[in-house]
Amino acid sequence: MPEPGSVTELLPPGEPVDLDNCAREPIHVPGSVQPHGVLLAVTEPDLVVEQVSQNVTDLLGRTPDEALGSDLGALLGADAAEQLRQHLRTFGNLRLRNPLVVVATTPAGPVEVDAVLHRVAVGDRTLLVVELEASTGPRPFSFPNTYQAVREAVERLNGTHSLADLYDVAAREVRALTGFDRVMIYRFDADYNGEVVAEAKRADLNSFHGLHYPASDIPPQARALYEKNWIRLIADVRYRPAAIVPGLDTATAAPIDLTHSVLRSVSPIHLEYLGNMGVAASMSISLLRDGVLWGLIACHHYSGPHHPPYGVRAAAEFLGSSLSLRLVARAEEDELQAALAAESTLVNLLIASRDAARTLGDALVGRTDSGVSLLDLVPAQGAVVFGDGRWSTEGEAPEDLSALRTWVAQQGEDVTARTELGAQEPALADALPGVAGLLAVRLPEDRAMVWLRREAVHDVSWGGDPHNKAIARREGDEVRLSPRKSFEKWTQTVRGRSAPWTGQELRSVTDLRRRLLETLLLRTRWALGAAETVQRSLLPGELPRVEGWQLHARYVPAPGGQVGGDWYDALELPDGRVAVVIGDVAGHGLSAAAAMGQLRNTVRAFLLRGDGPADALRWTDVVARRTMATDMATVVVAAVDRATGVVEVSIAGHPRPLVLDAVGGGELLEVSVDRPVGVGSGEPPTHRFVIEPGGGVVLYSDGLVDSRSTNLRAGLARLVGAFTREDPTRPVDIDDVIRECSDPSSVDDVTLLLLCRDLT
Repeated sequence: MPEPGSVTELLPPGEPVDLDNCAREPIHVPGSVQPHGVLLAVTEPDLVVEQVSQNVTDLLGRTPDEALGSDLGALLGADAAEQLRQHLRTFGNLRLRNPLVVVATTPAGPVEVDAVLHRVAVGDRTLLVVELEASTGPRPFSFPNTYQAVREAVERLNGTHSLADLYDVAAREVRALTGFDRVMIYRFDADYNGEVVAEAKRADLNSFHGLHYPASDIPPQARALYEKNWIRLIADVRYRPAAIVPGLDTATAAPIDLTHSVLRSVSPIHLEYLGNMGVAASMSISLLRDGVLWGLIACHHYSGPHHPPYGVRAAAEFLGSSLSLRLVARAEEDELQAALAAESTLVNLLIASRDAARTLGDALVGRTDSGVSLLDLVPAQGAVVFGDGRWSTEGEAPEDLSALRTWVAQQGEDVTARTELGAQEPALADALPGVAGLLAVRLPEDRAMVWLRREAVHDVSWGGDPHNKAIARREGDEVRLSPRKSFEKWTQTVRGRSAPWTGQELRSVTDLRRRLLETLLLRTRWALGAAETVQRSLLPGELPRVEGWQLHARYVPAPGGQVGGDWYDALELPDGRVAVVIGDVAGHGLSAAAAMGQLRNTVRAFLLRGDGPADALRWTDVVARRTMATDMATVVVAAVDRATGVVEVSIAGHPRPLVLDAVGGGELLEVSVDRPVGVGSGEPPTHRFVIEPGGGVVLYSDGLVDSRSTNLRAGLARLVGAFTREDPTRPVDIDDVIRECSDPSSVDDVTLLLLCRDLT
């Protein structure tokens, strides 16, 4: 049969069914019934027969032509028809009151029958479907003693202490109720492959316990029917279907829907399947969880046809419902215990994550006093936490995880699970040898948590090769479903897959992500507070007073509190000159602030040693290369002779200074610029110019002139315009300049320093 999930649309009724299209067979409208009963479709309230199964003669002694158009009184007898009318007037949901036992008047004499009733929509009206099964043979259960039998069985179910015991008791009790040769409890996995988890059987039969069956054995449309009609009997696998006449409704030209029919005819493919197993009769009972099929009670009979009466089947169905409830209750209890354990682990992880002395990665992989880790929340062979430009690991993990970090960053979902990495993500699998499954959780700021599982190799014992269609074709057109004929155990080793990620595990990591967002916010606030404290502590407490000169400086952190690596400085040099400095370390946060502090003090030290601007930058570059290999900064240093106004300036990757003249204009200094500190050339150039009385020099960081919405050229023009003034005697307020030039969309710090020479 075709693989599950391959259904596009059902075949038109009547189209031949084969191995290729059986998963599209419209099994709810077969147009026929099994012959151990008779189906009548009648109108209400007059109860006139509109459709009838061809075997009506066998039970009621009337031909289909005689039955069609007659009322039930003429067909069953006045007493039976009146009993049925009274039943219809009294009860609303007929399916809950089945069967109604009536005595039909036939040419051969009175016949006691079980009348099973339900209504079916036909176009814009409804028909009453009456299915009649003769009450022949032993009828061991009336409703009172059926209840007693089932009550004892339910008590035995309630007395079990494990799932295995629950399955075993259910199989034994259903077999005792129904008399089938074999009763199996059949459980589906997530892909609807089935496994026999319990079995009660005749002693001489070989066991199917532990065997697996592919999802294609029960195609999707059959599973849908199992969810609507909980019990299904095939009293004789070799039956000849009794067609419904007429085959199509005269008003709608559609076959009657037999979804809820107890006599509905079965797919010939399924009958062939059962016949090749040696099964003579079959019955199945649906096991549901929240309305979804999760398993079956499958009953097989080998010694001939087997027709348990409706009361027995109803008792077995009730037992199946009780088993479903017990299984749901046990599953929910297990899930509750797992959820409570996960919640306890999650709380400990959150406590560990707030340890400011450790990185988030180290906290989550168990490098704290508590020792709790991500592997305690979700079992796996390894765990990885990405963040702060690095990764932290626990357990088994490849050394190079850069490909994994890139892959996680590209995922559109916050939580992504894979269980067959080689097939699902082959490129990533090549970069992660030994990993078959992963569970990735994205966090803000390029952080992520990933659990890694290796291949879970296990053997599956199939009841016949699950790829039987291909084998059947190779054996020739005259052979169909041949691997099912012997049903010898066929074992397949499943490789390349990890253990599946359970629903509880997915809920746990989703909850952890949600609650970690608050921790990340707190950590960001702590880091920002620490970075700002470091940065502001390293800026000058006050600027030196220089006779005949005015010196002003401002520092504004980036919007959103993204503390960066900007700094400014001003100090008197041993030779009497005044040095002014602005620098900008690449990056943001505490690491940038710390690097800024080291470079600021390094530049200061060389200037106070007596080095000129170029030598100070050259030696600072040497220090950065040898002790701060991952850091880089742009710096401009200017040494000003306060008496003559001569300025000696050297620039390492920084924006060029703006020189102000004495008549209210200004222009950018046209000089060469060396590479930034940390990657410098080793020979930064020196330039000289003169500040006339009434003029000045402006140093600034790129946050003032360059942003996502303003290009550098426009930003520089805006800065020059802010310092251009019609009245050269009017001082410029640098706070006004910052307000005028700063871009709200900027994500960088702004630093501005203005040194002006008095006019007289």
